[in-house]
Amino acid sequence: MARYPVASHHATRRGQERSSTHSDVTEPTWHDRAFAELSLDELYAIMVLRDRVFVIEQQCIYQDADGKDPACRHVFATRGDAILAYLRVIPPGVAYDEASIGRVVVAPEARGTGIGHDLMKRGLATAGDGAIRIGAQAYLQAFYEAHGFRAASAIYIEDGIPHLQMLRARRSP
Repeated sequence: MARYPVASHHATRRGQERSSTHSDVTEPTWHDRAFAELSLDELYAIMVLRDRVFVIEQQCIYQDADGKDPACRHVFATRGDAILAYLRVIPPGVAYDEASIGRVVVAPEARGTGIGHDLMKRGLATAGDGAIRIGAQAYLQAFYEAHGFRAASAIYIEDGIPHLQMLRARRSP
């Protein structure tokens, strides 16, 4: 059984990018699982990564366990025992009328490698061709626009961080 250790790398501040200094050049292994398919080690590592970035790095106190995870697909990349990137695909009717993608996170040591864009492409493929609405951190607006999202609200504050809703229109199959 694989163990997913708690990373000991120092996190960067919100909005800062850091190039990877990871010496392993092997391609990550990608996973797309329902909640019930996650091992306990995987679930624990996902929660650690989300906490590491959203609570500690971004200095944002909020309840991450929001009850939506059991309904979601969980898309993530691993290299060895480390989770490098993660997101959840939320079905329509759980967060918004449309499907949604949330908790998009890249481990600080994997930033600057392009894995965030690979993660979004895989998340969008999992979400399908229907409309997708997200609550994006405002500083990532250009990142999401590169994946077909457009601003759908004014900027608002959520958990002390500027956000905006963004929408990717339904795609023709």
